Amino acid sequence: MSRFWSPFVKDLVPYVPGEQPKLARLVKLNTNENPYGPSPKALEAMRAELNDNLRLYPDPNGDRLKQAVAEYYGVTPAQVFVGNGSDEVLAHIFHGLFQHDAPLLFPDISYSFYPVYCGLYGIAFEQVALDEQFQIRIEDYNKPNAGIIFPNPNAPTGCLMPLQAVEQLLQANRDSVVVVDEAYIDFGGETAISLVDRYDNLLVTQTLSKSRSLAGLRVGLAVGHPDLIEALERIKNSFNSYPLDRAAIVGAAAAFEDREYFEQTCRKVIDSREALVGQLQAKGFEVLPSAANFIFARHPQQDAAELAARLREQGVIVRHFKQARIAQFLRITIGTPEMNQALLDALN
Repeated sequence: MSRFWSPFVKDLVPYVPGEQPKLARLVKLNTNENPYGPSPKALEAMRAELNDNLRLYPDPNGDRLKQAVAEYYGVTPAQVFVGNGSDEVLAHIFHGLFQHDAPLLFPDISYSFYPVYCGLYGIAFEQVALDEQFQIRIEDYNKPNAGIIFPNPNAPTGCLMPLQAVEQLLQANRDSVVVVDEAYIDFGGETAISLVDRYDNLLVTQTLSKSRSLAGLRVGLAVGHPDLIEALERIKNSFNSYPLDRAAIVGAAAAFEDREYFEQTCRKVIDSREALVGQLQAKGFEVLPSAANFIFARHPQQDAAELAARLREQGVIVRHFKQARIAQFLRITIGTPEMNQALLDALN
């Protein structure tokens, strides 16, 4: 702590990202990265952009990417916002769309960046308890609020809320902005983007870090009513007019255009997930139902923190959370069949 810090900085509790180890030959199953590389068409588009044009600023609006997203989801470019990773998109949402006259609502077990953003932007919040099966109860959100946000599938549990339930939540909260954070939706869920034309209070966020294997590129997006998108554009242009570089815009657009590769790699991850669930259950693990590219598992006779430490000794890294309700769970990213087998071998 420095004497030059403002009181605001002193009181901040920053988000702690998943470990990015520098050690070689580790089986890295801790940060939900896709085990398969990006679309070859995305790589080709980025290589083609690495030329003398880098002396020029990128398109501040990211129009090519917005068009690709709009065509993929059947919306208009005016309904699409793009930013430097979904975390930046979420930051603008917290700053520009959530009110200060009531608490923001989100699950008690959820993406741990949400309370960080509340602290950053001075937003009161209430963490609404999941039920005993770690599911959201729609009726618990029928109370005054400054907005609602939740991941779907949830993180770190992987549990999915059906689209019908999402719509019920929207119908009960027509006067609040409802944000559905769909970082993992492509691994087994149905996107709520199909509802944006019917609900002007709905905003759906996504990332290219997971299902499109571009975590290193930092591209995120939001889809919703043009009035909500305009609010995000106003904040973006008051903060950083050029959030995406030239390579990111063309690479992300090409990733959306290459549907065949995207569907192929998602299917590989889903198949590996289902196989790994069965293999862990055979070892006595309880595994929550997952629609994500990770699973949330605990063993009734093994301490999760000790398991994580022992796995690390065997060269396998998984994520352990210390939060009380989930302290005995491990979050395990789905890897290739070879990576998953390394996990099983280490457990043996």
